[in-house]
Amino acid sequence: MNNARFRKWIHAVRRGLVNVLSGAPYGYRYVSCQEGAGRASYEIILEQARVVRQIFEWVGRDRISIGEVRRRLQKQGVPTQSGKAYWDRATIWGVLKNPAYKGMAAYGKTRTGPMKPRLRTQRGDPEQPRRPHSTSAVPVDQWHYIPVPAIVCEALFDSVQEQLIENKKHARQRKRGAKYLLQGLLVCKKCGYAYYGKPISLSAGKGKRRSYAYYRCIGSDACRFGGQRTCSNKQVRTDLLEQSVWQDVSSLLKNPHRIENEYKRRLTGNKKNVRWSSSEQLHTLIKKIKRGIARLLDAYQDSLIDKSEFEPRMRRAKERLAKLKAEVKKREDEEAQQKELSLVIGHMQDFADRVSSNLEKLDWLKRREIIRALVKQVEVDEEVVRIVYRVNPPPFVQAPEKGLLQHCLRRVDPAMRYVAGGKAVRWLFLCVMRRAVRYFSEIC
Repeated sequence: MNNARFRKWIHAVRRGLVNVLSGAPYGYRYVSCQEGAGRASYEIILEQARVVRQIFEWVGRDRISIGEVRRRLQKQGVPTQSGKAYWDRATIWGVLKNPAYKGMAAYGKTRTGPMKPRLRTQRGDPEQPRRPHSTSAVPVDQWHYIPVPAIVCEALFDSVQEQLIENKKHARQRKRGAKYLLQGLLVCKKCGYAYYGKPISLSAGKGKRRSYAYYRCIGSDACRFGGQRTCSNKQVRTDLLEQSVWQDVSSLLKNPHRIENEYKRRLTGNKKNVRWSSSEQLHTLIKKIKRGIARLLDAYQDSLIDKSEFEPRMRRAKERLAKLKAEVKKREDEEAQQKELSLVIGHMQDFADRVSSNLEKLDWLKRREIIRALVKQVEVDEEVVRIVYRVNPPPFVQAPEKGLLQHCLRRVDPAMRYVAGGKAVRWLFLCVMRRAVRYFSEIC
């Protein structure tokens, strides 16, 4: 957000205008400027306001948890603002923390900034956002408030905030940190939801404690979607899938010369299709087009050509100039990449020897770090599990027998088959080597 627009909105907040807010929360209806005779406002919805007061009273007076509030709302059949038949805990928590219900709607609770690194793309989000940014929370003392009609009194609101802190203190301490090697990387190929690790209970294990768990699709849990499953994909044993993924990553690290061979082969093939023979010729063409544009401007200023002839010729010249500049930038990037690649190739054999002797000695945490550094996501389908690297590895020169890709390892269990492949990307070798060297520098 630019500073001029932000200052304009802050000025509107100080005047008490609610039209700077994105919308009205549960319990209110947003009245636009057209409906409100030139001034936007919040209007209380009586039925929803009754539910809000009940939620605050349950927590502030009865001292119950958010989970119990959720169960009571589910039992009463109260729909959410979007019409869902069930309430999420995060939705209830957002209601209890919203100061608008005590009469002071907050503006500026979050701010946008440069996009932060993500472990993997979330369901429904594009891999490359059109406007990449990340949203972060703003401290409470930096919020700006706008008066709105209150639904609960300030004393009850403050009592609820104290009770939320108390509930957090008395909550059962759960084991923090990751429990599964592929946690956060698994995604369902059918529905797009993530896979999560689910341990086997004693009843499900027929009285025996199992040493493994299952990765399960979120979409297959009916309790999350109002009693109706949205996905029928299979669950996969954690030990088998983790072992297969680690073997695949180890194979890639132990044999980096195959990536080098494929890179060189593709680089040679791309050179045959290069349109321009050298960077010097590109710069010469750019200078020539710039001189042509200057002459075209002079001719137009001297009335030697009319506007109808000048505009299309100028547009074509600028388009050609932009293409040539893009080609120059691409060529410069490739040359810089080639120089960096030549430095890394000199240490290829030494790196492969060190990796092959240390991979099996790595502990669970080191393996997890390497997998998360190299693997973008693991897509689970009904019969195939596909490993997608952060830079997709293409089919290698030395493919295994029967013409399969290097990452095609067949298992007896059909759910454990997986294929890793993708487009030929120039950054493959450098990215894999950079990430691998970084994590092996401490142990070698």
